[in-house]
Amino acid sequence: MVRMSADERRESVIRAAMHEFARGGYYGTSTEAIAKRVGVSQPYLFRLFPNKPAIFLAAAERCMRDTREVFAEAAEGLHGEEATQAMANAYTRLISEDPDKLQMQLQMYVTVAAAEAAGDHELGEVVREGWMKLWDTVNVPFGGDAGETTTFMAYGMLINTLAAMGFPPGHRVWGGLYPSAGTTGHLEK
Repeated sequence: MVRMSADERRESVIRAAMHEFARGGYYGTSTEAIAKRVGVSQPYLFRLFPNKPAIFLAAAERCMRDTREVFAEAAEGLHGEEATQAMANAYTRLISEDPDKLQMQLQMYVTVAAAEAAGDHELGEVVREGWMKLWDTVNVPFGGDAGETTTFMAYGMLINTLAAMGFPPGHRVWGGLYPSAGTTGHLEK
């Protein structure tokens, strides 16, 4: 059996953490569950990350980075409506093929709100920074048009909500969205 390097093990922890936090949220996920999913002890987990918030932040940053990469790749060389369609379709595929991405995003927002209400602003700063990078990635194919970017991101948040609630493809609630966002069969449960 080949031993993993610390970097490889760290990547395994981030993937496992994203899955566990996506399912149970920050407050409902134990570091024990993450360690168990990876197949390491909790003490080893804390050699890779100093604490649970650091693990959550690493998973949140990875989720946002993966989403940014999907948008950037989909829109490469495209502008306007072509970019809109390509990014919408790519995002719809992402959240249907890897539901943890959607669930992790939703958990990030809830966790930030709870942390901020308790006076902890560090988590919110990191998540907002990641979200702004996502915004900037989407803004490029729209030529810096804040209105277009806002509309795209607003539709994306609606897609998140509808997908999270389990509305099936073709349901009438998808009618006003980007044509393929809810009608391609990608969002079937």
